[in-house]
Amino acid sequence: MSFHTPVNRPPPHAGDGATNIELLPRYLDSLSLVERLHRLLLDVIKDEFERLSVLDINAVQALLLFNIADNEVTAGELKSRGYYQGSNVSYNLKKLVENDYMHHTRCEIDRRSVRVRLTPRGQDIRAVVTDLFARHAEGLIGKGVIDSDELDRINAALKRMERYWTDNIRYIY
Repeated sequence: MSFHTPVNRPPPHAGDGATNIELLPRYLDSLSLVERLHRLLLDVIKDEFERLSVLDINAVQALLLFNIADNEVTAGELKSRGYYQGSNVSYNLKKLVENDYMHHTRCEIDRRSVRVRLTPRGQDIRAVVTDLFARHAEGLIGKGVIDSDELDRINAALKRMERYWTDNIRYIY
């Protein structure tokens, strides 16, 4: 999400006008940065698999395998548990099963539901992503890009934003 056009600033509320005017551009910068970071994360994962000549899996699928780990979940749980953020979960699951990265079985209780878990090949992909993330974490600290206290503060702030957004979602059911 890039903001190429200036956004009309909302009228200031009584007593906090300067805060609203100064905060909006910062907030929009944060939103853009979060989106860019996610896209860069996918590019980093894609580049790692290209370097390893693993071309039958994309970055979204690899991240999905990483997030599932040793769990066995239904397709519906992938989103509710935060393992997957995209809209095309069925396509990615189908491809992961076809390429032997994931097992799928019908749920014993609800035969309409399918449970998925990683195959040994899927565990190998997960290990590649884990190693990549570990190297990057060490590199960030080792090169002085960020320290662990600063990373904790960033994570805490992002969690507060996540909670704020979650609290503002209006469910119609």
